Amino acid sequence: MFAGIGERIQIINMSVRAAIEGRDKAIIQDLAKKQVECGAKILDLNIGPQKKAGPEVMDWLVNTVQEVVDVPLSLDTSNAEAIQVGLKLCKQKPIINSTNADPARMSVLFPLAAKYDVNIITLTLRATGLPVSADSRVGILVEDLLPAADEAGVNPQNIYVDPLAMTVNGTQEHAPEVISATFVIRQMMDPPLHMTCGLSNVSNGAPEDVRPVLNRVYLVMLMGAGMDSVILDPFDKKLMDTIALLENRDDSTALGKVYLALFDACATGEEFDPSIVDMSDPEQAEVAKTVKILQNKVIYAHNYLKL
Repeated sequence: MFAGIGERIQIINMSVRAAIEGRDKAIIQDLAKKQVECGAKILDLNIGPQKKAGPEVMDWLVNTVQEVVDVPLSLDTSNAEAIQVGLKLCKQKPIINSTNADPARMSVLFPLAAKYDVNIITLTLRATGLPVSADSRVGILVEDLLPAADEAGVNPQNIYVDPLAMTVNGTQEHAPEVISATFVIRQMMDPPLHMTCGLSNVSNGAPEDVRPVLNRVYLVMLMGAGMDSVILDPFDKKLMDTIALLENRDDSTALGKVYLALFDACATGEEFDPSIVDMSDPEQAEVAKTVKILQNKVIYAHNYLKL
């Protein structure tokens, strides 16, 4: 079962920041309820670093959200003390968001994940930077993250691997590598490791009318490759409808048939056949053009949908 992780409660949102600073429950609870109503299965609570007030902020935020919704929470902060406070309060099995392959961070967060038997997102990122290739991303997982998690006693089924989606606006070469890494990682273990990413990263910097298209098509490709969760905007109805379409294998529309063909191609590691696309249909044409961008076959430009 695919899980959409709602991203709307994040400190970079000025209204959320003001609500947290003013301890205004109404705004936070409204966002929590609406995200769940729109289909979010998990809610991400991004409080930022919060070096001093982290524990108190996390305590207030977790309790505030759990007063109105009953879903798992993703505790999103670099403050380990705040994470531990949140872990003690969560009513459903939460997610620690996140650790990378930095030994100092792994040495703190993996033991927490093991102690509380909770999920943890692991980023395929070393202090030396983020590699481009799928093989290098897999290498960080195999050489650094999994051994450290095992040493700390983390249940492999509590691990969510994040191969780190990057924007096509300047780092386009990463897009197909994340899909390839997802496909490979999902084949590595039985049962397979969970996978996730920040979906909207792929469209950062793109025009507002282009971002939803990039997000939707990339979601189809990632789900096909085996990703079983993403951090997303539940208020994007077309995005949520696309998840439902894929889960229900709904081929009742021409666009649905295209999405399912793309999903199936990514699920088998094969090339998507664009001959099934009716380029006179604007929605189908958007998908075909976007696939080429995400495969790094056509150089991204802000106006690529109009070319």
